[in-house]
Amino acid sequence: MRVRTALCSAVSVLSALTLLSACSSGSGTGASGAPLVGVDYPRSDTDFWNSYIKYTPQYGKQLGLDLKTTNSQNDVAKLTANAQTFISQGVKGLAMAPQDTAAIAPTLAQLEAKKIPVVTVDTRPDTGKVYMVVRADNRAYGEKACQYLGTKLGGKGKVVMLEGDLSSINGRDRTEAFNDCMKKNYPDIKVFGEATNWDGAVAAQKLQTDLTANPDIKGVYMEASFALSGTLQVLKQKGLLVGPKDKKHVFVVSNDGIPEELKSIAEGKIDATVSQPADLYAKYALYYVKAAIDGKTFKPGKTDHDSTIIQVRDGVLEDQLSAPLVTADGGTYGGVPSVKSDDKALWGNNLG
Repeated sequence: MRVRTALCSAVSVLSALTLLSACSSGSGTGASGAPLVGVDYPRSDTDFWNSYIKYTPQYGKQLGLDLKTTNSQNDVAKLTANAQTFISQGVKGLAMAPQDTAAIAPTLAQLEAKKIPVVTVDTRPDTGKVYMVVRADNRAYGEKACQYLGTKLGGKGKVVMLEGDLSSINGRDRTEAFNDCMKKNYPDIKVFGEATNWDGAVAAQKLQTDLTANPDIKGVYMEASFALSGTLQVLKQKGLLVGPKDKKHVFVVSNDGIPEELKSIAEGKIDATVSQPADLYAKYALYYVKAAIDGKTFKPGKTDHDSTIIQVRDGVLEDQLSAPLVTADGGTYGGVPSVKSDDKALWGNNLG
């Protein structure tokens, strides 16, 4: 009789806990009572975004958040569907990184109507309101690459720019800034701009075509590390993958700061990158989602984490995180300081 009573009591307790858990997941808190937050990963086909995916649950735990995650795989339709899933799950806030920064506007409007604050990571929507944008100054990426290549080429010659997707604010910012900087500071350098849609195979094919038609090209600007493997392969095929002291060397600058880039700089295969902070993107995306849930507000100005919040337009603030130029020697190029590729402060040197 005692065994039956104990068993019935245990079943009742278990049922109650199950019911409580179900109620919690629909009320904006997880089973642990922590705020329920949605995170959509934009893609998992690059080392940079895989690093971001790795860091996110670590910071979610540190901040006391219960995370629900999806992956939109560079497809805005999937991102829209994932947002609907998050709404049905009762999330209290959402972090996303829309790759098509124009097409995301209707989804942002729906989330605003549901009073679900949104933080966008790496990209800034062309229209619509979000609680905070967490990214680095992408125009500075293009300017830093321009100053490095302009200095190394002595202000003369030809370079190829392997552009990202121009439907993305990041692709536009990097492309426009690189072109503007070249026109202003290095007018004798001819730039071959190649649209790649962030596709490594397309980038490699276009670089090969450019080098065949213009064997005197001496510089390459890759707007992200998606093009790294293909670029190195093309240079090797052309007999141009040689050290920086060799006259045949083609100077290559990338953006991201993944471990493979840092290794390639140390080996003399490429020359520089801009370290886009995958770790801090994850940390501060969730930091601002939690701040929104807690009802905190922010104003433009310096932060306590070596960044600056700017007002992009009415209803949109952007925390521009630090993204240093990285080189082998840590020198200054065109007035732009750099850090050495083996600097332990770089997230790319700290992945376990």
